[in-house]
Amino acid sequence: MASHDQNAPVESLRSEAAGGAAPAPAPRWQLGGRTPASMPILLATGALFLISLVFEPQSVRHSALLGMLPFAGALAITAMGQTLVVQQGGIDLSVPGMISLTVVLLTSYPNGDSGKLGVAILLAFGATLAAGVLNGAMISAFGVTPIVATLGMNALLYGGVIQISGGNPPPTTQALATFAGGNLAGIPNALVIAIVLTAILAVVIKRTVLGRRFEAVGAGLLGARAAGLEARRYQFLAYVAAAALYCTAGVLLAGIVSSPGAFQGDSYLLPSVAAVVLGGTSLLGGRGSVVATAIAALFVSQLDQFVLVTGASQGVQSLVDAGALAVGLAIYSVPWRRWLRRYGRSSRDGPRRAEEIVEPGLPVPAETGAPLASGPQK
Repeated sequence: MASHDQNAPVESLRSEAAGGAAPAPAPRWQLGGRTPASMPILLATGALFLISLVFEPQSVRHSALLGMLPFAGALAITAMGQTLVVQQGGIDLSVPGMISLTVVLLTSYPNGDSGKLGVAILLAFGATLAAGVLNGAMISAFGVTPIVATLGMNALLYGGVIQISGGNPPPTTQALATFAGGNLAGIPNALVIAIVLTAILAVVIKRTVLGRRFEAVGAGLLGARAAGLEARRYQFLAYVAAAALYCTAGVLLAGIVSSPGAFQGDSYLLPSVAAVVLGGTSLLGGRGSVVATAIAALFVSQLDQFVLVTGASQGVQSLVDAGALAVGLAIYSVPWRRWLRRYGRSSRDGPRRAEEIVEPGLPVPAETGAPLASGPQK
């Protein structure tokens, strides 16, 4: 069943390539059908908020939520970029460098002058998109392993961070702080932007030909090539689009944090991967849901806040994030349904009788339970 699901995008696109219209996908939310991909993490997030309300109610107070939600929005945007890369069977370890470079460009270049903020934003997007292009080219065109390519890029970006900021960037500009720290109808602007980007990406990936082809390449490289798709193009686009999302998150963080550090992106690598996995996207590539990833980012953010409210240190928070990643891998990687189905059948039916095992028509002695030979006896 799993292999059939993975090949579904390829089969649909093969029909399109042959000139026929691809069959309309069945709605995921229907009575008796499959539940949405975001439902498990949505239920888990709801349960986490209930647990927080019971054991640490101060972690879900209005002021606490207003402080947490902007960072949850930034994490959701970052994790969606990571999702695009993971869907293509890759991983992006340059997340910290791209976010940090964006932050120092938006603080060091204006140096408190809001009039220079627009140019700083353009510089940040130009630098991160260039890094995304290099990542995509090294991996898709030259076959460099994603871990090696993105880790090397992260080191290069960190060099730029130190060179630009000297390790101590100035405070953010008033205009950016007002925008990123503001709200729309009581909802933090960072969260509003994350919701809008989630909706756009979900529509593009699930409802357009480009998105279906993108998923088809991730679901099966050989099958996608058989359908006439250029796999390297979509791998390249994944890293470029991810870089744009990382930069967007960095712009928001530069405004949310009044005095950001030079390495502001350090704390976003592990949580972004954890959100991807908890959202149900396989680290081996294939189908994924940016909606589920965004909800998982909220889960991780509230989990971190719950841990910190208990008085735990930052190190414990990192351990909890690692534990969440491990749990997500266990939930989505282990074939639990197959095991439970096999265990349930064996416990329900009990030991099988010999009459149920032997071929039909062979007599079974009552004493031994072994079938008699059908041929002449010697």
